[in-house]
Amino acid sequence: MPAPFNPSPFKLSRRQFLATAGALLLGAGLGIHPTPAAAFDPQRLRQSMQQAYGQSGLAVLEEWFAMLERLRGQDVQMQLREVNDFFNRRIRWVDDMVVWGEEDYWATPLEAMGNGRGDCEDYSIAKYITLKQLGVPGERLRMIYVRARIGRSQITQAHMVLGYYSTPNAEPLVLDNIAPSITPASQRTDLDPLFSFNSEGLWAGGSSESRADPLARLSRWRGVLERMQSQGFI
Repeated sequence: MPAPFNPSPFKLSRRQFLATAGALLLGAGLGIHPTPAAAFDPQRLRQSMQQAYGQSGLAVLEEWFAMLERLRGQDVQMQLREVNDFFNRRIRWVDDMVVWGEEDYWATPLEAMGNGRGDCEDYSIAKYITLKQLGVPGERLRMIYVRARIGRSQITQAHMVLGYYSTPNAEPLVLDNIAPSITPASQRTDLDPLFSFNSEGLWAGGSSESRADPLARLSRWRGVLERMQSQGFI
């Protein structure tokens, strides 16, 4: 039987963590700091979507705006369910090489909605940004990089999900594009967590405290934040 998904901070040594995540991480000591965030700008988002994806993309963006209005102030469990369902239904899983001509491209929510196609990182990022826009505190959300065992063959592949933590040390609820329902992490025995991150920190090892600046260590995360800022998300 596969080991259960560990809901606490992940018990990997620093050596194991860096070896596994090396393709995603930059070297230490880069001194990268976030740029000041711009205000959420719906009109700039509409212009960005219209220019890049035309009326079909704009129609999906307007559905997204309508969802934000409907869910603002609602119970967080309802927000999690609706946001998870919105992106799982409107984005079709397609490999990055097909969509972008790159092995590992992290799309912004605008790019994912406009294309209607994406992979696991794109679903997770879109859900994360949407829930933050609905007022869910960022410290309760983490994108979790895992090894996922797929099908009866139990072949493993890199995968990303979004975790919601009701408290910093709580067992997270897992929002995933390959499973329609939101479940506690302990029930996802097909997932082996490697590290988790959000805009404030990056977690690995046995510590409950962030071990690194995600902007300095995750080049693709820094890149997607910069593009979101230019598009009007942040």
